[in-house]
Amino acid sequence: MSPVRRAWIAPVLAAALAATHPAAAQQVPDTSFVPVVGAPTFAPGAGPVVRIDEGHWNFHTMDGRFMPFARLLQHDGWRVEPHRGRFTRESLAGARVLVIANALADTGDWVRPPRPAFTHDEVIAVRDWVRGGGSLLLIADHMPFPGMNADLANALGIEFIDGFALDDSGRAGIAMFRRGRGLGDHAITNGRGPEDRIDSIATFTGQGFRLRAKGAPILLLDRRFTIWMPDTAWAFSPKTKRMPGNGLLQGAALEVGKGRVAVFGEAAMFSAQLGGPNRAPMGFNHPVAPQNARFVLNVLRWLGAAPAPPTGG
Repeated sequence: MSPVRRAWIAPVLAAALAATHPAAAQQVPDTSFVPVVGAPTFAPGAGPVVRIDEGHWNFHTMDGRFMPFARLLQHDGWRVEPHRGRFTRESLAGARVLVIANALADTGDWVRPPRPAFTHDEVIAVRDWVRGGGSLLLIADHMPFPGMNADLANALGIEFIDGFALDDSGRAGIAMFRRGRGLGDHAITNGRGPEDRIDSIATFTGQGFRLRAKGAPILLLDRRFTIWMPDTAWAFSPKTKRMPGNGLLQGAALEVGKGRVAVFGEAAMFSAQLGGPNRAPMGFNHPVAPQNARFVLNVLRWLGAAPAPPTGG
């Protein structure tokens, strides 16, 4: 095997494995999985309102692939509801946390150049809502999601990179972050007490991004990772543009004005899914991800602890 061939074959093989992994195959919510996460934060239905975006061709929705995410929050006492249609000041009023997971511009092919998922007015509405005290969980997975969500990310001081963050060691789309190796020390990872402490998190492919605003790293990529940027999703070759992933982020927390933003470059880690012909687990139902569900609650509790935004028009 030539040196050139050796230089690219490992990550491309990892990508090929990921392409046959549930991440790229048909995914359905794992409705039978019940995570063990301890006592709820709020009485049933007494918590703040969480709205999950369903107005932008989202790959993950409350009644679809993010159903386990919604049920987990409901178990914790949050009031979870969909947000349909475009974002406006009026549509965001009353929400404590807005969740945007893998928004798309349309149902077209996953190719370059990316089409924006949000209008300029929507970007301004969400940015101003956050600045006024709103809390946003923004999730954009691997290409094309970073490119389609780039305008909103930029408005919040985040630079998405429209590619695939692949572990060069060939782990078939699964990456592990641990204390001392990529998992940041933050209120989200420390939780409210010892029972909430997070020591390891699994992610399932995704992207890498940079912060342009001041913030705290939660998931930090290292030298294991290469960012591959194909012209068509999952179509890799020796000529595919790529860059080192070392130093990029897959999770971060920042404050924007009076509000808070938790941003992640991977979506499956926040839910429980089954994919492929064997219905393999992917997400917080995976055996390597026993703390992911607790991590999800830690993220929402951190976001919900920010001062509430005004509720008026």
